[in-house]
Amino acid sequence: MFLSIETVAVVLGVLYVVLAIRQNPWCWPASALGAAIYMVLFFEGRLLMESLLQLFYIFMAGYGLWVWRYGGQSATPLNITQRSLRWHGKILIFILLATAATSLFLQRYTSADAVVIDSLTTIASLVTTWMVTRKIAENWLYWVVINAIYVYLFVSKGFYLTALLYTLFLGMAIYGYMSWKNQSTHTEGG
Repeated sequence: MFLSIETVAVVLGVLYVVLAIRQNPWCWPASALGAAIYMVLFFEGRLLMESLLQLFYIFMAGYGLWVWRYGGQSATPLNITQRSLRWHGKILIFILLATAATSLFLQRYTSADAVVIDSLTTIASLVTTWMVTRKIAENWLYWVVINAIYVYLFVSKGFYLTALLYTLFLGMAIYGYMSWKNQSTHTEGG
């Protein structure tokens, strides 16, 4: 049976999220391999920011694996935490400003498609992936919004199987938030 390369990336994406929800460090190798495949697919689909995002995911997989194992106090495994509304307000302002700057750059200097949506999902995904590596429980709420936007973007670009994947990710993100929120150790200010 022949599996398309997009199908392999989808399977790896589901595996990554399932393992991340369970806090299993094997999520990071699954993420890196799936990202490598998507980097090529998105480049071919002229989603330049999404292609660059996949490169970032590859590097973050290594970082995430290290932090999950040794990033806690005294080089212990990292615990799940939550952040204050003020902290999230600052993060959202950063995402919006970075999206505006990136969109202007792409519109002016590239032939990229869907520059505002591509920039928004990429910038938000960069920040949210960092939140996953730091085991911040609310990362899953960001993924709900990001994944909903991705469904639209991927349908519009003809990546139907990937759009289906991100629809599945919506439900998984809700479950992930409930699971991580119940396991969080404390709320940090900011």
